Parts: sequence; C-alpha cells; structure tokens
Amino acid sequence: MFKPIFLAGLALVCAAFSAPAAPEPIVVVKQTTFNPTLSFRGVTGDAELSRELTSILGACGWFDLVRGDKADFTLSGTRNGNVLQLTLEQGGAPVGAWSITIAGGDRAVAKHAVDAIIEKTFKELKVRGFCTSRIAFCAQTAPGVRNIYVCDIDGNNVKQVTHYNSLCVEPCWFPDGKSIGYSKYNRTSIDVIQTVLASRRSRVLSNFRGINAGAAISPNGRQMAVILSPDHKVDLYILPIGGGKVRRLTSNMAVEASPCWSPDGRQLAFVSDETGAPRIFIASFDGSGRKRLPTIGSDAVTPDWSSDGKIVYATRVNGSYTLAVYDLKSGKNERITEMPGTWESPAWAADNRQVVCKRSDGAKSALYVVDTWTGRARLLLSTPYNLSMPVWSPCAR
Repeated sequence: MFKPIFLAGLALVCAAFSAPAAPEPIVVVKQTTFNPTLSFRGVTGDAELSRELTSILGACGWFDLVRGDKADFTLSGTRNGNVLQLTLEQGGAPVGAWSITIAGGDRAVAKHAVDAIIEKTFKELKVRGFCTSRIAFCAQTAPGVRNIYVCDIDGNNVKQVTHYNSLCVEPCWFPDGKSIGYSKYNRTSIDVIQTVLASRRSRVLSNFRGINAGAAISPNGRQMAVILSPDHKVDLYILPIGGGKVRRLTSNMAVEASPCWSPDGRQLAFVSDETGAPRIFIASFDGSGRKRLPTIGSDAVTPDWSSDGKIVYATRVNGSYTLAVYDLKSGKNERITEMPGTWESPAWAADNRQVVCKRSDGAKSALYVVDTWTGRARLLLSTPYNLSMPVWSPCAR
C-alpha cells in the first residue's frame, strides 16, 4: 500500500469574504489520502468557458471534482460581457470571490482563474498557482526521429517546437518559461540548442567535440550545467550562457549524467556510476562538498530538485523503474508509485507536490502526472507515438 506523504497540521484555510460566520476550515493531516471535494456548477450561459474551467480544475490536482451539494466547496460563475465573476462557497458561506477580465481566450482565462482559486484556498500552504505552466516532452514519430513538443497541464493544446529529421532529446526550460534547451543529434556530433517558443528562433549553446548532453539551466538563467566529453571522459561542466570560461566539476573515469540545480543555484545534483552502478550525488556549485544521496533501489537516475528541498528520482526496484522522493530536510526517502509499469524521468510541478513522468507498459510509453502526497497517478497524454523525457515549466506570469 502507498504510504501518503503529508506534513502534519497543515491547514487548507479559505479567507472569508463578508461571511457572517466562517465555516470550519478543512484540515489536511498526516494520514489524509484525499483532496477537498469541489462541485463546479459552471459559468451561466457560457458552455465553452465552463468546459475549460472543468478541465483545468480537474488537472490541477488540488481538488476532487464531484457532483451534488455535499462537496466541501462549491464554485459557480457568471459572465457579463468580458468579465467573469466566480464565487467559491464552503458550507453555503462565501469564502472567495473573483472578478476576471476575459482576454486571450477561454483557456487562458480558465488557467488564471484556477490559479487564483488555488492560491486563495490553500493560502496557508503558500501554494503558487501553476496552471499557466506547460510541459515539454519528446515524441518519437519515426525510427531515429524525436522532436520536442509542449502541452498544457491537462494534456491539451499540444504544439510542436522542433521540426528536425533527427533526435531532439532532454528538453529543459529556461527560468522565464519562454525558451527550451535540448540536445540535438547530428550526423557526427551532439549539440545543445536553445529555441524561443514564440518566434521559433534557435541558437547553439554548446557544440564542443564529443557529447553535449543533459543540459540544465541555472535558476538565474546565466549558466548551464552540461555533460561534455572533449577528452573522451564523460564529465559534468558549467558553461556560462552567452560566452565565458567553461568550468569542469568532475574528472574521473566514471560517466556523469542528468544534472539539476538546487533552487538557490548553489548546488547541483547529478548521476554518476563511479560506484559501479548509477547513483545520485550532490556537489556545490564549485564542485566541492561532493556527497552521495541516500536512495532506495539498485539504480537511481534522473533527479529533479523541488523549490522546497525534495529530490524526486527514478530507481530500479524488483527489476523495474519506479519513482521515489528524498526529502533533504527530514531525510525521509519514500517510493511514490505502486502501479505496474516502468516509471522514468520525473520532473516537479511548481506546486512542489506533483511530478510529470514517463510510464511504459510493454512497448508503448505515455506521460503521467503523479501526486507525491497521495500516490495517485493520472494519464496526462497518450498518442500513437512513444512519449518521453517530460519536464514541467516554471510558472508563467
């Protein structure tokens, strides 16, 4: 059975708006394995906006949508011209109200509306709305052909970013959420490329002799951790974006891979097989203080670092890869997936609760979102093609 990961005593409190008597707040305690329920009554007279709001509410992962009057929360809306009015009630008492100017289409309005609801409803948890974020991933459309795509948090609005007849893999986001970096395989080399989503303009970030792979952009957007092999050793380097001196962080016969930055940009987590099998290590930005991360399973790969100090990773257990989370503050190390299949390449959402990942079951792979608090997994996107290497963007504002 899945053991839920919850911080004890965290209250999900709604700020009262002119309610004569505020209802008791819903409290999430350590053994809770469910979300608050929400009944969405729709936007009066606007079926399309109602559909978009329903989709984003269902995908955000912070409410369980139900029908009827017994839900913990009830949300209703009306549209007056280009203004959307939303009212949130708990126990029949109003606890939130929003007036949102409709601009940029119904889907954009729905994303911003649900972000506002999340931030207000879960104010005590300091949850940042992330519905405007996107997910980049790879899709293999033919043998030897993979390109980068993006989609919304509900798996809709899929758009192709790259259009090469080659392999484009390992996407990573720039901190502003407007550009994606990735490794592009050429006939005799591998380059790291940056593509701006709006203009589709691209530039080469790294094209040293040998491997240029596993790029990760620093939180300030000024540097890139990357795996290079100019001397036939596969090591971790720091490369200033836009030019400057390249710094080597590792130098040994081991193979390094999958670097990721700490939220403050002072440390890096990465994979190394120096012990004979893939393991996750942490080192300071200058390469000092290197230490091995405690992990479960026989192999541990593809780490990703949340902004509240947790590292999610894929690890081999009983012959298949599963997902686990290591809390750097508490030292807790727990498996978060129990469903059959092979789970790989996890990446955090900005809410520090959910991760997107690849799940394979036989020859087919699809994208899933896993709730690290409850262990629930939902299918994000499945296509006729194999999907892999998803990564969640920063919040767009």
